[in-house]
Amino acid sequence: MSSRFFEKLEAAVRRNASLLCVGLDPNPAYLPDRFREATNPILAWNQEIINATADIACCYKPNIAFYEALDDGLAILRETLAAIPEDIPVILDAKRGDIGSTAEAYARAAFERLGVDAITVSPYLGEDGVRPFSRYADRGVFILCHTSNPGAADLQTLPVDGRPLYLHVAERAPHWTDHDNIGLVVGATYPQALAAVRAVAPETWLLVPGVGAQGGDLEAALRAGLRSDGLGMIINVSRSIALADDPREAALTLRDAINAAREAIVATPSERMLGALRPLILRLHDLGAVKFGEFTLASGRISPIYIDLRLLVSDAGALRMAAQAYAERLKDIPFDRLAGVPYGALPIATVVGQLLGRPLIYPRKEAKQHGLGRRIEGAYGADERIVVIEDLITSGGSVLDAVRTLRDAGLQVTDAVVLIDREQGGVENLAAAGVTVHAVMRLSDMLTVLVEAGRITAEQAQTVRAYLAENRG
Repeated sequence: MSSRFFEKLEAAVRRNASLLCVGLDPNPAYLPDRFREATNPILAWNQEIINATADIACCYKPNIAFYEALDDGLAILRETLAAIPEDIPVILDAKRGDIGSTAEAYARAAFERLGVDAITVSPYLGEDGVRPFSRYADRGVFILCHTSNPGAADLQTLPVDGRPLYLHVAERAPHWTDHDNIGLVVGATYPQALAAVRAVAPETWLLVPGVGAQGGDLEAALRAGLRSDGLGMIINVSRSIALADDPREAALTLRDAINAAREAIVATPSERMLGALRPLILRLHDLGAVKFGEFTLASGRISPIYIDLRLLVSDAGALRMAAQAYAERLKDIPFDRLAGVPYGALPIATVVGQLLGRPLIYPRKEAKQHGLGRRIEGAYGADERIVVIEDLITSGGSVLDAVRTLRDAGLQVTDAVVLIDREQGGVENLAAAGVTVHAVMRLSDMLTVLVEAGRITAEQAQTVRAYLAENRG
């Protein structure tokens, strides 16, 4: 088990066309009769499951509690691990969490003594309780975030600085490593939590228990948690396979159900970006509105990408395509007027308003020092519903400023539509202010399309993704 965990996982996912993780949680109370005469009944049960599913599963997940409860449990666990093909990763479900020295011992036991590829860990002790595990560069660590049990709400949803605790875990925990080897555990029984975690951690792999015996809705979970590339989730199922009369058939049925749902939810990037969207991405690149290289930002940071959507005004066709994409996102949002954010979004908002036949206002960045001294230009009525139009969102600061100005004038503002979400915290920041962001596209989707079209290399895209991950907030 020497390869980096997520590389090994993705190889197994693609080889077996599967996001199904098979749990190996042998409870003697449920031992099938056919194994009762075996020399080692529990081991024989596990071996049957492994042999039946080795070409179906993307990984296996033994829960160490079931082995610790047996007289010879650790020996059975070692023999079970030996039966798993080398190219299929193993996640030890141990939920470890302790102070540094004890955590180091737990990590050695899991990674050096047992040789598993990954482990589940509790975040309750903070970063220094996780680092002993995550410092193993070739191993994975899945941190409990929002679990599948009914009692998850007792602590995990408690509000902290205006957001539930589990979202703080989702945002912080993936950074408790120097090796990009951390995932999160989020239960399928709470699809809304899955969606919220995915918004905060768009690229993180999620280990998802709760499908099967716990009653989680498979399709709802996948719709909430899949990444834009159709990956990023490991669907764990234990009892529904282990207790089936035919474990192979049960596993095949589950894998096929997962893949059918994936296909319905996530098409290829080109198919997802319906109509004018894919051509728009290519046109933005060809226009020079999206550039790759080294750029010094106002903050002084060096960025591998620079986006200047003000160039849209120089290409009437591109501007029209962008406006049509905005109009598509707006069709299900109730509103009375649009509000363009100065200055880059004003031309876009004007064309969108013309397309939809809807009136436009805009909040000034500063009040006029002459005339009527307005903070908002254009006519509007009290208590009207306003949708903010912005071109690009990074941290969301410009939208928040516009929202405050509009709300101070007695207007209702709960939605904003943007062309590009840079995925650097703006969506979450606005959500905390009661504003839902509807992005026409995410920057990660743009990168995928540009790579597919040969406009940029995969290495350039990865450089940008790494930069975005390091510069959230």
